[in-house]
This record gives sequence, structure tokens and C-alpha cells, in this order.
Amino acid sequence: MKHGLRAEKFFSEEERKRIREAIRSSESRTIGEIAVMVVESSDHYFEAEVIGAVLLSGLLSLTTTVSLFHSSVWWYVPLNFVLFFPARLLFRRVGTLKSAFVGLHRKEHAVRQRAVRAFYEKGLYKTRKNTGILFLISIFERKVRVLADSGIHEKIGQETLDGFVKGVSEGIRKGRACDSLCKAIHESGELLALHFPVTPDDTNELSDDVIV
Repeated sequence: MKHGLRAEKFFSEEERKRIREAIRSSESRTIGEIAVMVVESSDHYFEAEVIGAVLLSGLLSLTTTVSLFHSSVWWYVPLNFVLFFPARLLFRRVGTLKSAFVGLHRKEHAVRQRAVRAFYEKGLYKTRKNTGILFLISIFERKVRVLADSGIHEKIGQETLDGFVKGVSEGIRKGRACDSLCKAIHESGELLALHFPVTPDDTNELSDDVIV
């Protein structure tokens, strides 16, 4: 997964079609609903931008004043102030730089919160018998999160969901994001069909397209 990759470009049109078909196939056997979402970042991480910009502008200002202005503080302070803004813009636009100032726990928390927010924003909590399941891919953090509503969680447990996360994450690292995701969708569909089989009055409650 590359930093700065647009969510719209993560999957090709052909891959989106395959994912859509995988979702439709899985949902044809269950009342459950499966959604896939790709986001560029789960948080803005403003604190990382500020810390990185302060350090970079301070280093550049110090180097400049020592080299050209004989270490004069009267040059260092205004230079530091002026250089802070382009330095922050640089960290905002270059994900690799910003990522260095974001801890693993901070990323984990951000992706978890983004998944919960998406779950409610997209209405997965409204599904019949609480059978919504969300696959979230967050590009900046290079993380996958699978979130299931209470009805599913009671039947299959967190360990199974973590298995989906591991499978999709490994597939992405190996350059087979679509294959691994479709496999996880089919496997989750089989479990949903086992515990929540389709009924005659079942309707498709959510879009099958990849949400970006």
C-alpha cells in the first residue's frame, strides 16, 4: 500500500466489478449486508504535521543562520516562523514524512474510530437482525479493519473477524488486494448464510459498490 494513493485508484474498474459481484453473490444467500470502504486516511493527524514542521523549519533555520548570518538569533527566529508554513504543507502532502511522526497506537485508534463512524454513516447498523459487516481499508495507515454488527459478532466472534483482517492485509502486501478481499467476502458470506439464511422477503439494503 503506497502513501498518497487516492482511494478512487486503489482498485481498478475491473477489480471493483469483481468485488461488486462477490458481494452480490454472497448476499444472495443471506439476509446479511456486506460493505467495502476505502479511505485515504482515517485521520488528518494535525499534530504530526505540526511536530514535523517545527523540527524541519527549526533545522533549516539553524543551518541557514549558521551558514549565512553568523548564528544571529535575529535571523533564526523570523526564518523559523516563515519556513514553518511551507514545512507544514510539505508534511501534509507527503504521507511518508507525516507517517514517521504518528505512532502505531495512534494509527490503530484512528482506523478503529473511522470504521465505527463509517458503520453508522453508511447505515450498516440498520440492517435486519443486525447483520451488517464492513471491510475498511485505510491507505495512509496501511491497515484493514473488519467491523461486524452485534448479530454477526455473537455468532462468529472477533477471532474470525481478525482472520479476515489478516487475510486481506497479507493480500494487499503481496499485491493481490482484490483477490484477498473477494476471498474474505465469500468466506464471510458463507458464515452469514449459515447463521442468517436468505428469506423470501429479503431486500438489498445497501449498495454493493466499493465506497470511497
